[in-house]
Amino acid sequence: MERETRLRAVCLVGSSDAGKTTLVERLVPRLAADGRVATIKSIHHDIEVDTPGTDTHRHRTAGAETVVGITPTTTFEVTTHGKRDPPDSDGAALLESDDPEIQALSRTLERLARRGYDTVLVEGFSQSPLPTILVGDREATAVSGPVVGYGDDAIDDLVVAIQALEGVERSDGKEV
Repeated sequence: MERETRLRAVCLVGSSDAGKTTLVERLVPRLAADGRVATIKSIHHDIEVDTPGTDTHRHRTAGAETVVGITPTTTFEVTTHGKRDPPDSDGAALLESDDPEIQALSRTLERLARRGYDTVLVEGFSQSPLPTILVGDREATAVSGPVVGYGDDAIDDLVVAIQALEGVERSDGKEV
């Protein structure tokens, strides 16, 4: 079954403590009123997202490539592939790049598109070619994607700008 719309994705880029996460918190409920929203956060250092000693942590350290935890209210996935070793693609890349960080972002966007998300807010990834909202004092020359808004724009204006984005298209020209 074909998706009626393509996945819209936008990066929110700015220095640390510029207000990116706060802006994500403001945008998500507004965008979620019109469709499914996912977020991606670029993290520049390794963190432990799965508490050592838990069963899911033990599954991962035993060698599972992907571990899914399902609780009464939450499902989470931990995969061993990150920015340094992005997972293989199932098809044409959404974002063409030799940069492993952008490849990891591309693979994640592919998965979210297949799962039927309408909008993805990406916090970070300044070198991504995706449309970008600049937060704080970041200059437009510091990002690779076209600037479609600024963190101090009215929230209604940012929502309209995101909803007006063309969907992400695969490198082979097919819609996601």
